[in-house]
Amino acid sequence: MKKLYNKAQIGMGRIMMQRKNIFAKKSGEGFIDTAVKILISVVIGALLLAGLYALFGDTVMPTLTEKIEDMFNYSN
Repeated sequence: MKKLYNKAQIGMGRIMMQRKNIFAKKSGEGFIDTAVKILISVVIGALLLAGLYALFGDTVMPTLTEKIEDMFNYSN
């Protein structure tokens, strides 16, 4: 019985140390970091697309324009 108790105590101590190390880590990537990166990339992409439209003054992606117009064309 004493061996079982000691084995359980050692196992629990090991688990507690693992959990303590996990929570003590300062490195890694969190959900907020990833969300900010995605948001920044979407904003930069939108700015680049708006810049292309402003630069050329015409439709940059004609197939996209056609698909959007077809999507909102309810008469057919």
